[in-house]
Amino acid sequence: MTGRNPLSELPSVDRLLGHEEILKLVERHGRPLVLAAARAALARAREEIGAGYDPADIDARVLYELDALLRPGLRRVLNATGVVVHTNLGRAPLAPEALARVQEAAAGYSNLEYDLHAGARGSRQDHVAGLLRELTGAEAALVVNNNAGAVLLALAALAEGREVVVSRGELVEIGDGFRIPDVLSRSGAELVEVGTTNRTRAADYERALTERTAVLLRVHQSNFRMVGFTEQPRTRELARLAERRGLVLVDDLGSGALVPLGDEPTAQASVAAGAHVVTFSGDKLLGGPQAGIAVGRADLVERMRRHPLQRALRADKLTLAALEGTLSLYRAERGGIPVLRMLEEPAEAVRTRAGRLAELTGGTVEETVARSGGGALPTAEIPSYACALPLELADALRSGEPPVIGIVRDDRLLLDCRTLTETDVDEVAAAVATARRRTIRA
Repeated sequence: MTGRNPLSELPSVDRLLGHEEILKLVERHGRPLVLAAARAALARAREEIGAGYDPADIDARVLYELDALLRPGLRRVLNATGVVVHTNLGRAPLAPEALARVQEAAAGYSNLEYDLHAGARGSRQDHVAGLLRELTGAEAALVVNNNAGAVLLALAALAEGREVVVSRGELVEIGDGFRIPDVLSRSGAELVEVGTTNRTRAADYERALTERTAVLLRVHQSNFRMVGFTEQPRTRELARLAERRGLVLVDDLGSGALVPLGDEPTAQASVAAGAHVVTFSGDKLLGGPQAGIAVGRADLVERMRRHPLQRALRADKLTLAALEGTLSLYRAERGGIPVLRMLEEPAEAVRTRAGRLAELTGGTVEETVARSGGGALPTAEIPSYACALPLELADALRSGEPPVIGIVRDDRLLLDCRTLTETDVDEVAAAVATARRRTIRA
């Protein structure tokens, strides 16, 4: 007498597609997509049988696999890590006003490169250049796709085939392994290092100058700090040197800020100190979309605008719409920028929110430390509070809808409430309840 063979009990793909519930899915979503889900469901069932388990209901499995195929790859998540500008989680959340501008620009046609007054071709830069001039005090402004692109464009337009002098202590590595020397070499400029890792003086720059020198590059150490026996010349000091020798000072601020935040330099201060071109990000401390912003002397920004590389790096209409909406809030009031709110909210307000989440989930309130993230304010520890939950909920929350991303510490899951809004708290509580049910069934 032979034993039962669970594999032989699995339906064929054709038989499975003939099931009544599956036929309804085919009518709704089309045969190719449901066929892929059916094949995936059968493959998963064979794996479970091979591992010694009874497979789940096959029709339900098809529905699960179909849901996974239909789910967008880029999804909204709830950030409970306490890292405000989280690089892996999309950096800065946009303000409602910025989102409204994006929706309006995306819903139909727009005057992206059309001058409504003249009835002729216009420039996409005009929609944000005026705001950036007003907010930074610069003569001109240009927006590209990210700050690495802004630095690359500045060096290509202003120093291609010539020398760029930079302090050894500022040859930083930015996100995903990209390094300032690599960006510089791709611009066609030649790197000249001066000073030492911890100490560089204006005299070091001056001794390195030759007839081939075009740019003095200052790079803010945004994602780290050196302490102790250190020295770097001030922006104004380098600007005076550049002026005396007929050179250009490019000041890369990295994250960049338009309002004072800890020890981060602002674009306004750099312009006021005499930097000829200042570059910074739009999606970090500024709190807008991913963008690279260059402000400075009008003739230099115009050289950047006319460089062929600018077209490859230019920002699209959705980025410009979101940036315009964000900058408009700076003109009116800074309270509408989510990043600034999260960075500056009093700890007691965060504690109240954590207490409400703990009541809703059966967790406990724990004091913790939040971070700025985004390669900015690396030494700043922001007092915060989290809801502590059992560690076994972490995977279920991460794979839920919407996914909830927390931090694991001391064999517990901490949901930091500095990066959660009041509305988020209710969503997280519902997600925790669902995760508990899934964990029990598993």
